[in-house]
Amino acid sequence: MALLETKRLTKSFGALTAVNGVSLAVEAGSLHSIIGPNGAGKTTLFNLLTGTFPPTSGQILFDQNDITGTPASRVAHLGLARSYQRTTVFPAFSLFDNVWVAAFATGKSWKGLLHKKTSDYAEVTGRARQALQDVGLEQKSTQLARQLSHGEQRQLELAIALAAAPRVLLLDEPAAGLSPEETRRMVALVRALKGRYTMVLIEHKMDIIMSVSDRISVMHFGSLIAEGTPAEIQKNADVRRAYLGGVAA
Repeated sequence: MALLETKRLTKSFGALTAVNGVSLAVEAGSLHSIIGPNGAGKTTLFNLLTGTFPPTSGQILFDQNDITGTPASRVAHLGLARSYQRTTVFPAFSLFDNVWVAAFATGKSWKGLLHKKTSDYAEVTGRARQALQDVGLEQKSTQLARQLSHGEQRQLELAIALAAAPRVLLLDEPAAGLSPEETRRMVALVRALKGRYTMVLIEHKMDIIMSVSDRISVMHFGSLIAEGTPAEIQKNADVRRAYLGGVAA
């Protein structure tokens, strides 16, 4: 059963239609990748799913409930968390504080914040520590985020998303700008999380996509042109012409 679904989802910016009638179904527990060349509409689709942009038309269904047009702050509370192409952390905060803020922001209530210490929020603190452990950064929890390498900052951003206790985790190019060793570490993290979370992945590195995905959807000029297993996508002539080229040949 699809946990996250779109029906004829469209977003236009004036004369430009960035996402054009996209119907997508992400099965619960799966890792569903979205690929396509630059400008295909992938990140705009993520922005629609997470409430950053309202759609021009179409529907977004989460757990069979219509969440079309729901603002980003509410979408996060519903259980959709994302990472971004560019690292977005608080550089002057410790790793733990970065993750704790995310865990607290998606908690049940802000009541009493001014009258308590952060250590008094046991459930929030537990989620923050677990998220750091899941990405292998628990030993650096007191270190400032600005002292991390770029690869470790990407791991921290993943921890921030995990601290929100998401039901769906949307990853926008998590390996962007990483060295080969950092990329291997990130892929290992994604594999370790696979099955624990429903995941939607945007990534340009085809070796990663083909090795971790359960299903792949291909976007081109805002539209979906193909969907299938990695093996099916590699064999698809339309995909080879539009995007993969020699990689899939």
